[in-house]
Amino acid sequence: MTAPARPGAGPAAPRARVAVPVPRRSVLLLVLAALLGLAAFGWPLLLTPSSSLAGTTQAPFLFAVLLPLVLAVVLAEISDGGLDVKALALLGVLSAVAAGLRVLGTGTAGIQPMFFLLVLAGRVFGPGFGLVLGTTAMFGSALLTGGAGPWLPFQMMAAGFVGMGAGLLPRRVSGRAELVLLAGYGALSGYLYGLLLNLSFWPFTTGYGTGLSFDPAAGLLENVRTFGLYTLATSMGYDTGRALTTAVLVLLAGPGLLVVLRRAARRARFDR
Repeated sequence: MTAPARPGAGPAAPRARVAVPVPRRSVLLLVLAALLGLAAFGWPLLLTPSSSLAGTTQAPFLFAVLLPLVLAVVLAEISDGGLDVKALALLGVLSAVAAGLRVLGTGTAGIQPMFFLLVLAGRVFGPGFGLVLGTTAMFGSALLTGGAGPWLPFQMMAAGFVGMGAGLLPRRVSGRAELVLLAGYGALSGYLYGLLLNLSFWPFTTGYGTGLSFDPAAGLLENVRTFGLYTLATSMGYDTGRALTTAVLVLLAGPGLLVVLRRAARRARFDR
């Protein structure tokens, strides 16, 4: 006989399953890609004054070449082990929709509706799918707008981080709490995306003597302070628009879109 349940004790909240789990052999590659991506953005803060790259422009161009190669390897590995034909078809549809949303938003005052879709899709389909969706959606939008350039790999990686982060959020949260969690993450990711892109071009946008420029001879704390001032002075308002847009769209469209995406995942039965 089973023991009676304690009075007032309810069943544990079901853990939401990831529709497209990352294969075990791809986890390490995903972690390495994330670390390289963070190094690509944060190199101004990681270099020491005695480094051979300090005071040069080699680092950003080196990472601009390496990032597409790393992303290509990650896409191939995840596609080979975790994305079947149905998942790839859905990835194509969501990438096209997200790219269209970015074009529709035009970025005025930071209004970029693309990111709420990355958050919701990453939540339902998992971190690997979220990373791939962010990179392919940003690449597709660059083709639509003619925005391809040396900055594109950094935009792709930053958008991939947004989708991957949503897939790594706690799985046991559900209902209204899940919606609040996703909205909060959407707002936070709006700021983090802006910070990452600022880091990628901060050393080249202001001249010495302005009090906002990167100084390769300065220490870590001094450059962090300078970068914070630079962000406040140049992009905080724009990033706030992105954060608010993402959070509001998650709250408004999230309940219905989460149901649609999860129903599509169940019907496609990616885990079979």
